[in-house]
Amino acid sequence: MVVYIKAKTFYFPYSVQKGGYLEVKDGKFGAYRKDIPDGAQVLDYSSYQIAPGYVDTHIHGYAGADVMDNQQDGLETMSRGLLSTGVTSFLPTTLTDTAAHFEAVCKTIGDFAGQETGAKIQGIYLEGPYFSEEYKGAQNEKYMRDPSLEEFASWQEASGHLIKKIALAPEREGARDFIRKVTDEGVVVAIGHSNATYDQAVEAVEAGASVWVHAYNCMRNMTHRELGVVGAMYSLPGTTAELICDGHHVDPKACQVLARQKGKAEIALITDCMRAGGLPDGDYMLGELPVTVAEGTARLVHGGNLAGSILQLKDGVKNIIKWGLASPEEAIRMASLQPAKSVGIEDRCGQIKAGLAADFLVLNDDFELVETYLDGRSVYKARDLQ
Repeated sequence: MVVYIKAKTFYFPYSVQKGGYLEVKDGKFGAYRKDIPDGAQVLDYSSYQIAPGYVDTHIHGYAGADVMDNQQDGLETMSRGLLSTGVTSFLPTTLTDTAAHFEAVCKTIGDFAGQETGAKIQGIYLEGPYFSEEYKGAQNEKYMRDPSLEEFASWQEASGHLIKKIALAPEREGARDFIRKVTDEGVVVAIGHSNATYDQAVEAVEAGASVWVHAYNCMRNMTHRELGVVGAMYSLPGTTAELICDGHHVDPKACQVLARQKGKAEIALITDCMRAGGLPDGDYMLGELPVTVAEGTARLVHGGNLAGSILQLKDGVKNIIKWGLASPEEAIRMASLQPAKSVGIEDRCGQIKAGLAADFLVLNDDFELVETYLDGRSVYKARDLQ
């Protein structure tokens, strides 16, 4: 089946096209053209914009479900719920825990991947457990330890080799050898929850690490004598900084500094969302830790640390446009192609490109989500915006 999407604006990987038609054939993107054959079937979105589906590479939960619940039903709840946030692909993300629970969660995700009916599971992100207690954030320090290749191998086998990214603190014993080994296996290593010095962070990047976990949050800050993890993040090219643009985790002015220092092409928007995303304020759990959600934030009951977010990725995009941090095309790229590239899945998602699955969004002029498509099929409509 062939249909042509007519729209006011199309956001391609590195260009914006005004008007015209985008071919969708058998659930995949085809050619973009200014005219179409006589009698062709047209979906008329001439008052709207077409963007690639967003890709969330760091998300713990949504709509009451949490990855660490270790339930296939919860993964399906996340998958379906994320369609209303503009996310069409995601990496279910863990929290620091025991090796046995990690293995069980990896097996559950690996067994379920491909059966989800909403946003697509494109891999697994292990956030932890090889972190620094000094920057534990909302992770449970009693499970933090040095990297183990044997542990990782068991998790990867349990997952069916679905693990795409793992985060660690590079100052932990054995971190450099671990980074070299897993990156050789095609797994992306991220630096986060870390008290590393600048030199230790540089050594980790030289060993193969390439992502900075939620920029500014839970990482050693920069001073004029010790640049820390933040200074390394600013200065090392060819690496990607995750950024939570909810206005609570990072001040918009600090986001602007990061964009100037790092470059917009090396920033990937994430949510770090926990189970309360899409739900009312109240009391929730993040792993074993109680959390209160109020006034747009999720915070630990004991200590008050930010505990993930309740951000929806579509709102992160709108925020950085509103803050003047990026143009619309840059903002959309930060939520789609750049996160996909950061974990090596851009050949599956994150861009409107001939031959890829036709996962795309219909946006209005205010960048509000109007409709979500998966494989060329409409799977979500925001009826109040029609």
